[in-house]
Amino acid sequence: MSNAKAGDTVKIHYTGTLDDGTQFDSSAGREPLQFQLGSGQVIPGFDKAVEGMAVGDQKSVNISAEDAYGHRNEQMIQEVPRSQLPPDLAPEEGMALQAQQPDGNVVSLTVTAVSEEAITVDANHPLAGKALNFDIELVEIG
Repeated sequence: MSNAKAGDTVKIHYTGTLDDGTQFDSSAGREPLQFQLGSGQVIPGFDKAVEGMAVGDQKSVNISAEDAYGHRNEQMIQEVPRSQLPPDLAPEEGMALQAQQPDGNVVSLTVTAVSEEAITVDANHPLAGKALNFDIELVEIG
C-alpha cells in the first residue's frame, strides 16, 4: 500500500472546526475534495497533514494560523467613503463585496462597519489568525 506524497492527486473527506468547536467546512454529503499534494491548492498545513497517509487512514490535526490562512493584517482593513460606492449598493455588516485593484486583481472584502459617511471593509481571509482543526480521511490516491 502506498502513502500519499508530493505530486500525487488525492481525494479526501474532511471536517474543519475552530478551537471552540464551530464547524466552518465539511465534505460530508458531497464528493471528496480532490487536489494535488504539494501544489499549493490547499493551505500548507493541510498538505503536510495528508502527506504520508495511506488510503483508508484517518487523522485529526490542529493547524496553526501560520500554516493556515496566516495572521490577520490590520493594514488590510480600510474605510471607504460612501461617495466611492455604487449608488445602488446598500451595505450591511457582514456583507461580502469584491473590489478590483489597479493591477486588475479582484479582492474579496467583508463589510465590518457601516456609517452615514463611510463603510469599513476587511480584506483578510475570514479564517485568518485562527488555528484550524481537521478530521481527515484519505479516500483515494490517483
